[in-house]
Amino acid sequence: MAKKKEKLNVVYSTNPDFNYQFEEEEETETLSKNQQKLYVSIDKKQRGGKEVTLVEGYIGSEEDLKELGKFLKNKCGVGGTVKDMEILIQGNFRDKVYDILTKEGYQVKKKGGN
Repeated sequence: MAKKKEKLNVVYSTNPDFNYQFEEEEETETLSKNQQKLYVSIDKKQRGGKEVTLVEGYIGSEEDLKELGKFLKNKCGVGGTVKDMEILIQGNFRDKVYDILTKEGYQVKKKGGN
């Protein structure tokens, strides 16, 4: 799935030889597992009262984050999504996700009460 490139300083041009300038997207390099500092929490805000497990703090490419999200959803046996550099797992799986990430070698902290 290709991302749409943003054109800089031009809305429209009738000149057929005009060369658009595109915004460069900088791909962040993924840190190794033991350098990642992830935060696991439960969130209910703006979700109709339903709980989701939220994993924040990942530093790296979006593709690697999606792979980690897929791995966690598979281990928990539930759905979820990856957006805004956060992993959302449907349901209250904070302790399970914490254990899984710790076993995989990530530095993990629980965020929030309980």
